[in-house]
Amino acid sequence: MVRHQPLQVYERQLCLSCITGIYGCRWKRYQRSHDDTTKWELLWSLILLFTFSAMLVWFYFWLEAHNDYNEFNWSLYNRSGKWSDGTVPVLATTAAGFTYIAFLMVLALCHVALGQQLNLHWLHKIGVTAALLTTVVGVISINQTWQHEWDIIPISLQATGPFLHIGAVAAVTALSWIVAGQVARAEKTSFQVVVLLLYLSLLLGLYVVPLYITSPCIMDPSNLRPRPNVIGHQGAPMLAPENTMRSFQRALQMNVTGLESDVAISVDGVPFLMRDRTLRRTTDVVKMFPDRQMEDAALFNWTDLQQLNAGQWFLKDDPFWTTHTLSPHERNLIANQSVCSLEQLLKLASYHNTTVMFRLRRPPLGHPCYHSWINDTLQAVEQSGVPQSLIMWTPDEDRDQVRELAPDLVQTSLVKQSPQSLREADISKLVLRYNQASTQEIRDLSQKNISLTLYTVNEPWLYSVLWCSHVSAVSSEAPHILKKVPYPIWLLRPDEYRLMWVCADLISFVVVIGIFILQNYHMIRYRSSNMRSYNPEQIMLSAAVRKSSRDLNVMKEKLIFSEVGNGVGNGEELYTDGPNGYDYYTERGGS
Repeated sequence: MVRHQPLQVYERQLCLSCITGIYGCRWKRYQRSHDDTTKWELLWSLILLFTFSAMLVWFYFWLEAHNDYNEFNWSLYNRSGKWSDGTVPVLATTAAGFTYIAFLMVLALCHVALGQQLNLHWLHKIGVTAALLTTVVGVISINQTWQHEWDIIPISLQATGPFLHIGAVAAVTALSWIVAGQVARAEKTSFQVVVLLLYLSLLLGLYVVPLYITSPCIMDPSNLRPRPNVIGHQGAPMLAPENTMRSFQRALQMNVTGLESDVAISVDGVPFLMRDRTLRRTTDVVKMFPDRQMEDAALFNWTDLQQLNAGQWFLKDDPFWTTHTLSPHERNLIANQSVCSLEQLLKLASYHNTTVMFRLRRPPLGHPCYHSWINDTLQAVEQSGVPQSLIMWTPDEDRDQVRELAPDLVQTSLVKQSPQSLREADISKLVLRYNQASTQEIRDLSQKNISLTLYTVNEPWLYSVLWCSHVSAVSSEAPHILKKVPYPIWLLRPDEYRLMWVCADLISFVVVIGIFILQNYHMIRYRSSNMRSYNPEQIMLSAAVRKSSRDLNVMKEKLIFSEVGNGVGNGEELYTDGPNGYDYYTERGGS
């Protein structure tokens, strides 16, 4: 007489249930499958991988672009006319999207490692599509509005490349556990060969990447030049309102060697400091002169400009998220700042024997000083009493006339030129954005005794890279941060770096070989320990995994009765998760 046994005795598999449930909403055991992933789901896996790669680059871009967040916000202001920190929503959505996609990638890898069929839920497919489209739209927007900022990626790799390489080698080495498992379990030789070739190509490619990594910080420390000078770009605008006396005073407290500003000329011929075309962002012109808020700043006279407050906006908008660090006394000083004239700045610089560099903006057509703007500025320089040798003169217009009237001014160019062209024009200093000069160009200018100043440098890593490149000076909005960088963040001798990456590659290679050997050893033991005789019903069940559920259930019941009747085992043994259970037979049948 046949004794019936319980048909369903399951072990709890909470971890597996969570992995398959979150990824594909397959929370129940009967919903999971060891079958091969369908071509449609393989396509979605590739889309997921591409989205992850794109978002990884996008996320890295925004992390390294931190140096230029203020520039980004200022460009948005010039387009919209309204000041706001546009980096906050971008960073929030980028971080959230990357975290989500990375989590799905981890779940997909877990599916592969556990031999589960990939089946991304439709809600996740919508999420992946949204993340990909958002990233594409973001890339297009940056190309149209801030294209030169893409240069931050290759520049930052000079600082992060050696360490990202080690991280990538470690990640691909860890991936060998999954790859080795797939190769060991596969029964098709062609599949094994393809997987091995793809993985080994990736691994060997990473091993030789350091041959193409260049960084000025990989050098002999004895060749390191003195610390580059730091010029306060609009003073210290992270600590006080830009282009105000308090901002320049705070910059001088940070031991800057120079001050930089933007100069406009009032309707009555007084040069004053103002970056924007209008006064709306950095003054209370909306309150004092509401009907003139959209006018060019140069169309105001000096008397009207002196009535404006140039500090309260800083406390209100908090453009650099730094006002919480200010003392009550400092807040009071900032709240009472006014528009600063060029003469005031020059007198302050003369007192501290500090270099001054300013960009002079020509007044609009029809302005009383449209033709005399150069002479009006030179007159302000003369009235201030500052030594001409402390002033870096940047306007290209009427240079010959300026040399005659003020021969001791330091002639400076804002346009990239060859060393030969600079010497022919009798220009001794060059000021460029940091992405406009390569390491080799910086060193060539240094050898030709042409002083190069790069702007705007706020991050210690960028300052370190430029320092190792032999740059003479940098212009910074964060002199209080660069003051804390007495030495490059990292500096490696070439032989030390070679030793570092060769050791990393060798360790990775040994670990990968060990993992492949271990996985093959476990698979051989697993198969040998599970060799057993099959009765016809077992063979039929193994071959019928993909048949209808009704036929499969009939064969399952026949198999149970046959096994119990022959004394091979009981129903619990057949239906528990183990090498002899039903999952084992279906897995063998599906492979």
